[in-house]
Amino acid sequence: MDTSADFLAALAAMAAASYACRLGGFVAMRFVTVTPRLEAALRAVPLAVMIGIAAPALADGGGLAEWIGLAAVVIAMRLTRNDPLAAVLGVATVALARAIL
Repeated sequence: MDTSADFLAALAAMAAASYACRLGGFVAMRFVTVTPRLEAALRAVPLAVMIGIAAPALADGGGLAEWIGLAAVVIAMRLTRNDPLAAVLGVATVALARAIL
């Protein structure tokens, strides 16, 4: 596999931006008192992120397979609170639904 310098520079820039965002969040949360209401909001973020990733496919005219995949993501997030598991399950569900439908 041949990787170009442009690709590696873009990859490094994206990694640095991701790290900066995460670091900024950790630093900012040092100065915030975590109330029960804030804790509930923070617990809801992973589900919102997963829906935010899946929803554009539906907005672009997604079919039944995409709706089934979104339902699988929502159910997996509600049951496990595990982002990677929900993402993989959603992709696998859409692939299976497309193969069957």
